[in-house]
Amino acid sequence: MKLEIGRIYIKDIQLGKETSVIDGVLTVDKQGLIDNLKEDGRIKDILIDVARPGEKVRIIPVKDVIEPRVKIQGGNNGFPGVTSKQAQCGEGRTHVLYGAAVVTVGDIVGFQEGVVDMWGEGAKWTPFSKTYNLTVDIQVVAGLDPHTHEETVRIAGLRASEFIGLAGENVTPDEVLTFEIGSMFEETTKYPDLPKVIYAEMNITQGLLHDTYIYGVNQSGILPALLHANEEIDNAVISGNCVAACDKITTYQHQNNSVIYDLYAQHGKEINFLGVIMVPEHTTLAGKVRASDYTVKLAKMLGADGVVVSEEGYGNPDSDLLMICKKCERNGIKTVLITDECAGRDGLSQPLSDTAVEAVAVISGGNVSHVVTLLPADKVIGNAAAIAVLSGGWEGSLLEDGSMMCELNAVIGATSEIGFHNVTCRLY
Repeated sequence: MKLEIGRIYIKDIQLGKETSVIDGVLTVDKQGLIDNLKEDGRIKDILIDVARPGEKVRIIPVKDVIEPRVKIQGGNNGFPGVTSKQAQCGEGRTHVLYGAAVVTVGDIVGFQEGVVDMWGEGAKWTPFSKTYNLTVDIQVVAGLDPHTHEETVRIAGLRASEFIGLAGENVTPDEVLTFEIGSMFEETTKYPDLPKVIYAEMNITQGLLHDTYIYGVNQSGILPALLHANEEIDNAVISGNCVAACDKITTYQHQNNSVIYDLYAQHGKEINFLGVIMVPEHTTLAGKVRASDYTVKLAKMLGADGVVVSEEGYGNPDSDLLMICKKCERNGIKTVLITDECAGRDGLSQPLSDTAVEAVAVISGGNVSHVVTLLPADKVIGNAAAIAVLSGGWEGSLLEDGSMMCELNAVIGATSEIGFHNVTCRLY
């Protein structure tokens, strides 16, 4: 498969009466977007706004983040199997409005949504303080059940990104990235001496608004699936979960999966990158055993020498992570784990809920329990009081002067387990 991603650098977003990109400025037809989204009769009202890097703006509660894109060649525009007819992702050419993001906001459905600060202490912890954000604050009609409410908001965000992404259809990209990997036989013939590496990406699929979708199929109902690396970064995978904001993989992060980008960068140089196994995270022991067994079986069938495993969430998914690690290592497959830690506010508690002697190469994205104080905002998009019911917040988190005290749990992307965040580490 060969995929070209043309990046059109966005330097600002303005609201206007047409949707276009001129000299790096994205103008969005505000009323046109509202009218488009309100074609869904489940939506009662929509507020559109803009949040720019450095502005004293707080966005809360954030539900998802999506990168605006348009398909130029190959496949279908949008998100096949969800907002458009089924088509193969990962081939052809896609233009992205690089530096822009659609951020959906709305009433709490599950308690685990998040916050993005565009400045100050909060901005240090979220990657979305650096994007130009078009916020879509969605109010649904009364009486929707929680799952329908979540679906309505999720689909609205995807449709908004499509509406805006069309502005890049006839724009010459500032940069074109090419991602090309042939069949495993072709790549192994080209690189016979390089270690074969697979990426096993664990995704929340635990129901109760904790879901991930591949081509519109809820991953909870399928076995671990092998994807070409190009598929995920070309709109095949979307977030549909309300897992703790700090390590939730938003749709934007699926579209720009940093593990895939890093493995691609080493393909043909230090490794032979075979592809991605999408691993569902279940709540039952039987489900965890089945998914881990199947993941290792696929890795063995592919002849993998090494596996990079990333987690989503923490707590019971730690067991899935360690199961995969133990089974891979015992089958002679070297394993690197990417996780985060729930180590208590002092950082001294056991960081994972499970452990294994085979887990000797573990990368941490940070401690979800770390407490931060976010300064008062000049402007709040959404509802600041929502912090009281976010994972990582509590009654009293919102202080009288408008500042917030919360755990990193509440900050979107703060401890990303695919490395898509601002945290660095230091070796001593």
